[in-house]
Amino acid sequence: MTMRANWTAGSVSALAAFALSHSAWAQPVLEMCAPYQPNTPEKTCVVDGDTIWLDGENIRLEGFDTPEPQTDICGGEREKALAAQASARLVELLNTNVWTVRRSGTDRYGRTLATVRIDGRGIGEWLVTERLARWWPDGEEWWCD
Repeated sequence: MTMRANWTAGSVSALAAFALSHSAWAQPVLEMCAPYQPNTPEKTCVVDGDTIWLDGENIRLEGFDTPEPQTDICGGEREKALAAQASARLVELLNTNVWTVRRSGTDRYGRTLATVRIDGRGIGEWLVTERLARWWPDGEEWWCD
């Protein structure tokens, strides 16, 4: 017995729309945010190693912390250099992989808290393993002097 699919124009269109909306190429290409760039509804960029903007939404990636790129809170020039490395690696990971965002609430500054995953692995795991970040809140700020 031979079975044939009974495809209608509507079902093919619906399938095509689903495929387009769930394909990897639909993800934004991210670059570093320009310093002091104002927020707009289309702002999409990487602020630093643990913060991104997606379509105007300020997202703090939770569970890990990276050095500060502009304030050198505790590690001086070494901290700034490591912050630049962490930020560049985050851009690279996001632009060369399929990733998902799981939002979990907001922090005291009004930022969305979220986890970004690549192949089921949190992006913080990548950065901590590569010594570009620490676990938050209990990880040691090893980049401090």
